[in-house]
Amino acid sequence: NSLTKYIEVYVVKVNPLQCPLVIGTLIDLDCSEDFIKSLLQNVRAACPIEPLCAEVEKRNHLRILLPWLEARVAEGNQDPFLHNGIAKIYIDTNRDPETFLKTNQFYDSAVVGKYCEDRDPHLAYTAYKRSWGQCDNQLVDVTNRNGLFRLQARYLVERQSPELWDLVLCTTNEHRRQVIDQVVSTALPESTNAEEVSATVKAFISADLPNELIELLEKIVLHKSADFGKNKNLQNLLILTAIKADKTRVMDYINRLDNYDGPEIAKIALGEPYCLYEEAFLIYKKHNLNAEAMDTLLMNLESLERAQEFAARCGDSTVWYKLGKSQLENGQVAEAIDSYLKAEDATDYQEVIQAAERLELFEDLVRFLLMARKSAKDAVVDTELVYSYAKTDRLGEMEEFVSGTNTANVQGVGDRLYDEQTYKAAKILYQSIPNNSKLASCFVQLGEFTQAVEAAKKANNPKTWREINIACVKAKQFRCAEIAGMHIIVHPDHLEDLASQYEKDGHFEELIALLDAGLSSERAHVGMYTELAVLYTKYKPEKLMDFIKMNTQKLNIPKLIQACERHYHWEHAVFLYMHYDEFDQAANTMMAHSSVAFTHDQFQMVLQKVANMEIYYRAITFYLEEQPMQLAALLNTIMSKVDHARVVQQVRKAGHLPLVLPYLKSAQQHNIQAVNEALNELYVEGEQYEDLRQSIEDFDNIDQITLAQQLEKHELIEMRRIAALVYKKNKRYKQSIDLSKQDKMYKDTMDTAFESGNAELAESLLRYFVDNDMKECFASCLFTCYDLIRPDVGLELAWRKGMTDYAMPFLIQVLREYTSRIDALDKKTQKKEEAIEKEKSASNDFVPDYMANPMMAGLMPGFGNLALTAGPATMMPQQQQQQQFGGPTMMQTPGHMMMQPGMMRPGGF
Repeated sequence: NSLTKYIEVYVVKVNPLQCPLVIGTLIDLDCSEDFIKSLLQNVRAACPIEPLCAEVEKRNHLRILLPWLEARVAEGNQDPFLHNGIAKIYIDTNRDPETFLKTNQFYDSAVVGKYCEDRDPHLAYTAYKRSWGQCDNQLVDVTNRNGLFRLQARYLVERQSPELWDLVLCTTNEHRRQVIDQVVSTALPESTNAEEVSATVKAFISADLPNELIELLEKIVLHKSADFGKNKNLQNLLILTAIKADKTRVMDYINRLDNYDGPEIAKIALGEPYCLYEEAFLIYKKHNLNAEAMDTLLMNLESLERAQEFAARCGDSTVWYKLGKSQLENGQVAEAIDSYLKAEDATDYQEVIQAAERLELFEDLVRFLLMARKSAKDAVVDTELVYSYAKTDRLGEMEEFVSGTNTANVQGVGDRLYDEQTYKAAKILYQSIPNNSKLASCFVQLGEFTQAVEAAKKANNPKTWREINIACVKAKQFRCAEIAGMHIIVHPDHLEDLASQYEKDGHFEELIALLDAGLSSERAHVGMYTELAVLYTKYKPEKLMDFIKMNTQKLNIPKLIQACERHYHWEHAVFLYMHYDEFDQAANTMMAHSSVAFTHDQFQMVLQKVANMEIYYRAITFYLEEQPMQLAALLNTIMSKVDHARVVQQVRKAGHLPLVLPYLKSAQQHNIQAVNEALNELYVEGEQYEDLRQSIEDFDNIDQITLAQQLEKHELIEMRRIAALVYKKNKRYKQSIDLSKQDKMYKDTMDTAFESGNAELAESLLRYFVDNDMKECFASCLFTCYDLIRPDVGLELAWRKGMTDYAMPFLIQVLREYTSRIDALDKKTQKKEEAIEKEKSASNDFVPDYMANPMMAGLMPGFGNLALTAGPATMMPQQQQQQQFGGPTMMQTPGHMMMQPGMMRPGGF
């Protein structure tokens, strides 16, 4: 209609970007295709390609865009959507799409391939293949769905991608078999690229497809042209794959193929888990590897018969050597020696020697060693040849051989023969060296003692003399034995063995005589003296003490002490301990074996030198049990070295405290509680109250209350007085007074009350005397406890009970005391008033020429009123003050000395 021009103007000039929508709308409105093409030609490149193609493709009118798209291509536009659209149009119109898909580089393979899948799978394959790896999954999928396995197989071989091969050859792929068949039958045989073949083979190996791989390799190697048929790697791979997957084909491949790595493949065939021994043997044999073939026969097939036949057929010295070694390992020593002789190889001569000697095949060994001596210049060969001559009793040849040039260890062979008791042959060898020590041993074994002594003199070896001595003692040839023994005992290391041998055979008299004779030698040593002393402990104890005293400095005392203890010579052991300064052991031994080893004086001396303090306490126990009357002397000796408390505990536990009374008195000076209590206990038991009282007063480190409780029930009054004294010392005054009241020890009660300083306690005692009408005690109590008893209480009690006369001294003293106090107060007040008046009258600095003597005033204390008289002199001597202010002077008692002014309780008036 007439609006087309407006549409064209809008699209071309106003909004070209909306061209795709406009084109789509026009198509929906069945607009003329010519107008649409014209419109597009006018818009040209301003129209966006992707939405345009999408809008048109949705309406199946994509071919309308072909001129416009080709025009854009001609302009050089490389937009993938542009080329995708052209590809789709060529595919739909069948305008040689395959050529376009193969040659065009700008379309999107995934999009085009997807577009082709439902129209032409071959074209889809071509599009996917063109991406070369980017659309592998889509290619595999489309070929699987459309049965294009040959194309897929060719692509797989060309692609050489391990990942793609893994995808196709995985067990979950239901089309794997078809793909493999096409690879084996078509794709790989068509390939001439070695890398493609190698990648395919690797893929089959990686996918664990041995049977399919065998088919593949057979196709390549056995049925293909010469391109890959002679390839070593493929032949190796074919055989190896057959070894792993189908062992029945291996032998055929080995026979048919000839360009493979035989040794390497044979090693694999021999290994676990294949164990293809016959095949490996054939490979070695085919490659002329005779040594390896022999190894296979011997080590794998384990057939000595076939190995012997193979060695005879080969005639190779190496093969004979391997056969001989295997025969040797299997115990066929004679056959092995024959094989070694044919090989003329003595490499394993040491093993041959050991095996032949073990089986005693010395005749064959001689032949072998004569052959080995030609090539192996080794002392072992000559040595074993000498030994073999001796074992075959060819002593003449042996003597001739050792007298000539050789490297044999004649000494070693002689020792071996000697150990095997072949003394004649050994004697010949020792004479050829010469070795006089071993020669002497051979003479001994042959019973030729005189020759043995002569040879030993030349050797001058303690070991040789020892051997001769033993043999002579066993044969009771004591003369020769003594000659040998004199050369032995001067060596301390051999002395004990010699003595043991003599004693074992019961020849101790001869041994004592030998040692006694040896002491006169210049080489006599401590060991000889000690060993002789030990023999005396065993066999002649009566000589022991004299011998010890004569040779104390020449003895090994510890060893001799052990011998004495072993044979119960305790007195000798104590003597040795003391000389060895082992006083602890001496003391212990004397206590443990007191019946034979103890003397009091000696023990006292030893005890002063011991180092272990525990011995002192063991000694106390010992004396308590066996020497109780000497215990005091013992304790006096060790008093400064023991813990007195422990000693007391030990003796108390034994129940013998009275035995140590002198010791306790001496130890009490240290004021130890255990000692004090033990001594007090003894005093109590012995009713020694004076000693007990002195002990309590001098040494207070005791449990005093417990002692007082024990003594207050004692039947002796003096003991009970001591209990009261203890209570008083511990300030338990009431208990002390009550206890003294019970015993009517009233003076003690008064003294206790006075010492307590307790007025109530003193007045209570005073009331007790009043209540019991004890007038004299009442007067005494007033006097003794003067400082504690209040005057009103004392006077009241005296007045009530008619004891005023007995209270008069107390009353007089009270009046005197209070009068003195009042006088003192008067003097103090007068002095103060004078000072005040002096301050008032001194209005100027006038100083009078004369001052009255203050000593003239107040000479009569107690006279006149305080307000009228002057106070006491301020410069009164202290002695006069004490006389004026002091307590009563009529009774001079200990209690009077403690009465001082100011000690009366307030409220006395």
